Amino acid sequence: MNESSATNFDELYSRIKAERPISLDFSQEPKKPEPTLDEARDDLAKSVSEIAHALFAKRFGPLVGSVTQTTVNAVLKDVEKSAYRLKGDVTLVAEEFIDRALNKKRKK
Repeated sequence: MNESSATNFDELYSRIKAERPISLDFSQEPKKPEPTLDEARDDLAKSVSEIAHALFAKRFGPLVGSVTQTTVNAVLKDVEKSAYRLKGDVTLVAEEFIDRALNKKRKK
């Protein structure tokens, strides 16, 4: 190796050491906050109402979009309440089945 290539390697090596290392950790970027359940419900209701307005405004009138939005919002709230109750009921039934299955094995 001649002197010029050795000098180039030394310069290259010192430049690499001086530069900041590449970071592949993207967790430091600020992320958009996740929408709340109310915001997500409102967005879905708004989207459905816009579609309903585009499809049915000529036939049923200009208020079909706003009526659809409030209806979809109310239906989604009722579905959430029903799902929460259903979750509790399923949990109760599953616990009862497990208790009965374990008690039968202990009695035998």
